[in-house]
Amino acid sequence: MPKPLQLAARLARLADIPARHRRVMLLLSLLTLIVTFWPAPRSTPAPVTAVVMPGLVAEGWRSWQMTQLSDNWQQTKGLLASVLQSQNEHIRHYAIEPGDSLSRIFSAQGFSQQQMQQIMAADQSLLALDVLRPGNNLTFQLDDNQQLQAMELFIHAGHRVLYQREADGEFSYQELLDPGEWQSSTLTGTIAGSFYQSAKQAGLSDADIATVHQLFRERLNFSRDIQAGARFQVVRSDNYVGDTATGLSRIEGVRLFNRRQQLSAFLHDNGQFYDASGESLQRAFMRVPLARNYRISDDFNPRRLHPVTGRVQPHNGTDFATPTGTPVLAAAEGKVIRVENHPYAGRYIEIQHYGQYKTRYLHLHKSLVRPGQRVERGQRIGLSGASGRVTGAHLHYELHINNRPVNPMKAQIPLAEPIPADSRDAFLQRVAFMIKQMDQETMLVQQGCSVGTVSKFYGNTGCTGNLGLNSSALILEKGVKTSALPSSTNAKPLKV
Repeated sequence: MPKPLQLAARLARLADIPARHRRVMLLLSLLTLIVTFWPAPRSTPAPVTAVVMPGLVAEGWRSWQMTQLSDNWQQTKGLLASVLQSQNEHIRHYAIEPGDSLSRIFSAQGFSQQQMQQIMAADQSLLALDVLRPGNNLTFQLDDNQQLQAMELFIHAGHRVLYQREADGEFSYQELLDPGEWQSSTLTGTIAGSFYQSAKQAGLSDADIATVHQLFRERLNFSRDIQAGARFQVVRSDNYVGDTATGLSRIEGVRLFNRRQQLSAFLHDNGQFYDASGESLQRAFMRVPLARNYRISDDFNPRRLHPVTGRVQPHNGTDFATPTGTPVLAAAEGKVIRVENHPYAGRYIEIQHYGQYKTRYLHLHKSLVRPGQRVERGQRIGLSGASGRVTGAHLHYELHINNRPVNPMKAQIPLAEPIPADSRDAFLQRVAFMIKQMDQETMLVQQGCSVGTVSKFYGNTGCTGNLGLNSSALILEKGVKTSALPSSTNAKPLKV
């Protein structure tokens, strides 16, 4: 059948469908067309509440946590602040600056002069507060009423002094000492120009150079006799507490080669210097620094009761019953390092002698010397008197060895005699050890290892070679360093 006839036949059958059905069919067709040609929907975001709520919950939790942490930190910080404030109210620290004095420091801290006088009274036997140096520190401990209860003087890592208030209101002192360890190093140099400049360049301090001058001053004129090219070797020991240097040092041995002249000096355990053969280099000390004998009115006694206060206070010297104006003599040659006026020790003089020896002369009426002045054995240095806190005129005389007071009437002092026979062999072994140490360091320098770079070459080629160093020796930046030198004596330690 042709297509037009087919279409006509279909339309005729459509016309036979009831009108209601035709309307339903038309509606369905329209819906189909609408669905078919409707634009494709874009990706629809999830409901806002479904996405945002978990984030809001997490953010709220974090916010709550931070609030709690902040509150806790504020409470902790407040507690720490109150603790620190409480500590600061009871503990104060002060670092000594150039030009400081105890009086000025106490005034700045708000302490009374009466409190300062009480501490100075306790310090009379020690006189540690008379010379305050940069590097020293003071720590003050106060009670709830801001009254001074204790003060600590930090001198160096191995030496502190604690001043504490006692039940009677007065202060006492206690020395806190840590001997630490002594480590030796070898310093060598060639003189070009002055000995002083060459020695400083090699690493010697002013005190080291002064000791070398004192040892050889009668055998060598350092300003006239030394020629360019002269060599020196020095073994020096430095004191350490842990890894901290205390600043204490001592010359253990010296050799000086000038033209055909060879000078040597080595320290014995008794504090005296001898040459390499054991002959003394030092002049004799005077046992009593007076021109005639006077009665001893009070002996050396570290547990003595003070005649004025009645409290236990060390008596670090010997008292001679000398009338006011009696000439006081230097016990040995040396250099005046202090001339002071103290409210309790009175007018006093302190002299540094050879090596580790110092002497003090207290309660003088008048001083005849000044700081920095050199004095000879037996030279008049002052007149005895009754200055300071005393019950009558007298001379208080102290002898210190290695910065410690000893009994001047019994201590071993230089007597210009050869080394004792019982320690001679041990001393000579010590000397041989140091000479080997000196020669090794000189060899290093001659091979081109400057003093400051020796450590970089140790164990490397071309610098140390086979020096036969002792297993305890180390090459450091300033030469050969050993943990300890052998003892020069088999005898008991120095009695003090």
